[in-house]
Amino acid sequence: MAVNILAFGPNGSGKGTQGAIVKEKYGVNHIESGAIFREHIKGGTELGMKAKEYIDKGDLVPDEITIPMVLETLAKSKEQGWLLDGFPRSKAQAEALDKSLKEANMSLDYVLEIQLDRQIAAERIMGRRLCANDNNHPNHIAFEAIKPVEKDGKLVCRVCGGELSARPDDQDTDAINKRHDIYYDDVTG
Repeated sequence: MAVNILAFGPNGSGKGTQGAIVKEKYGVNHIESGAIFREHIKGGTELGMKAKEYIDKGDLVPDEITIPMVLETLAKSKEQGWLLDGFPRSKAQAEALDKSLKEANMSLDYVLEIQLDRQIAAERIMGRRLCANDNNHPNHIAFEAIKPVEKDGKLVCRVCGGELSARPDDQDTDAINKRHDIYYDDVTG
């Protein structure tokens, strides 16, 4: 039986890392909202280009752009089940997602909430690195368990040896603070 899970927490709390573990252990698809955006942007879709304008400014992508992309991806994983991470980021988005899932006749079976201090979350964000081959390969320059390896004087993915990069908005403290303001102010207080 397919299980659908929502991983919820501040940016940098480890939702992606936990999603990779759940994917491997339970065989569900790990769906990361950032990867959905990147796929649409890379594909040049209309929604992707609209999303890019917001992402480049460090702003939250509006629900009318995000929800159709997320639902399309979730529908493709209906048989296998999914773990959604990175969306929703606010109470309003959670309510919109709940309504949209019901309208699409999809269930949400579990919610995994990860709580983390804002400063620690910011430090985690600045140290994470993305694998060019697979976004589900967590790498972090400060955590031994998921630290990249060195090859030919460069840090590469610890799983596959792929090229690593830092997202520009992960190195921008204003963009990080903006994302955290949305989560911490709209969710926890």
